[in-house]
Amino acid sequence: MADIKSLDDLKAAVAAPAEAAAAAAPRAPVRDKLGRSYATGKRKDAVARVWVKPGSGKVTVNGKDMAAYFARPVLQMILKQPFTVANVEGQFDVMATVTGGGLSGQAGAVKHGISKALQIYEPSLRGALKAAGFLTRDSRVVERKKYGKPKARRSFQFSKR
Repeated sequence: MADIKSLDDLKAAVAAPAEAAAAAAPRAPVRDKLGRSYATGKRKDAVARVWVKPGSGKVTVNGKDMAAYFARPVLQMILKQPFTVANVEGQFDVMATVTGGGLSGQAGAVKHGISKALQIYEPSLRGALKAAGFLTRDSRVVERKKYGKPKARRSFQFSKR
């Protein structure tokens, strides 16, 4: 080990290997033999399997066009957010299969999957997607029902007499 005489020397000795490891191993793109990147997105009870590949910007969800599957404009906007933040609109085709939950949860799951797949395909997009909070899984799920209660927290009506 290096000659350590002060606290500053110790901090420098500890920080040097971490900096070397970060500089030596940048993230590498991960693609299959068809040129696609895969990621799993989750939101509430919905789970989406998402494949991203270079293309014209076509989004297919469960074999249907995005506009046919997610009829509400708000849900379509949610799916387009990762592309807008990363400045890659119209450059990638998306094929997703999503199960569980409702339409809102499914849209959030596909958005999460698209974001993860984009940063796997092109690691340089990670900063923008992470800053927007798209790589973090929203962990809020429905609370379980407790015994002796009609719902998760709701109690039966109290009667003094």
